[in-house]
Amino acid sequence: MLEELLLRIPILGSKLIDYDDFFEMVIRFLINFSVASILIRAIYYPIHKRKDYLFTYFLFNILIFFVCILLNGVKLKLGFAFGLFAIFGILRYRTEQLPIKEMTYLFMIIAIAIVNSLSDKKVSLAELMFVNGAIIVATYLLEKVFLLKHESRKNVEYEKIENIKPENHTALITDLKERTGLNIHRVQIGKIDFLRDTARIIIFYYEDDPSASYNESTTYVSNRNE
Repeated sequence: MLEELLLRIPILGSKLIDYDDFFEMVIRFLINFSVASILIRAIYYPIHKRKDYLFTYFLFNILIFFVCILLNGVKLKLGFAFGLFAIFGILRYRTEQLPIKEMTYLFMIIAIAIVNSLSDKKVSLAELMFVNGAIIVATYLLEKVFLLKHESRKNVEYEKIENIKPENHTALITDLKERTGLNIHRVQIGKIDFLRDTARIIIFYYEDDPSASYNESTTYVSNRNE
């Protein structure tokens, strides 16, 4: 009798607990968190070794999941989901520009949270599990099977300003290879400072172990004293 009375006591205009909705939320959360853990810990981290993104990915996934599932009854549904994508689509970190692959993982984590929280009774459990499984398998195949080479990059402050000309492209890559010791296959010219006779160049190179030398901070390559 006391239990029935407690269940009827309104808290902020709602029931104290709705067992059906509560257990559904727990099951959905376990599915969502399991999929996110496989993608982040079993696939992403062993390849990229970026601990700083683990916190972001897990918290994004958990927070978006709970926001979506708690507002599910507001009937915003599809419009709300696209609104979240629009908000995070313009997201930028002020301290560091998010690399394209990390941004892809971020969108994937957001999508998983939205799918697992907003799917209604029209979507069966088998369909939901298939979607989550397909995302995991596709990510694993792309990271471990099809894309065996990992492309890393570094920002370089380069002082041989004459080598940035299109006709000296081969000489630029050769010089950067000799001075960095990296197997550079392409470069991208950024900001050019004619007052200091320097240019900011992004160098791209392949490596078997991205955790060994993955660093996108600026490196100064200069031989002015030679």
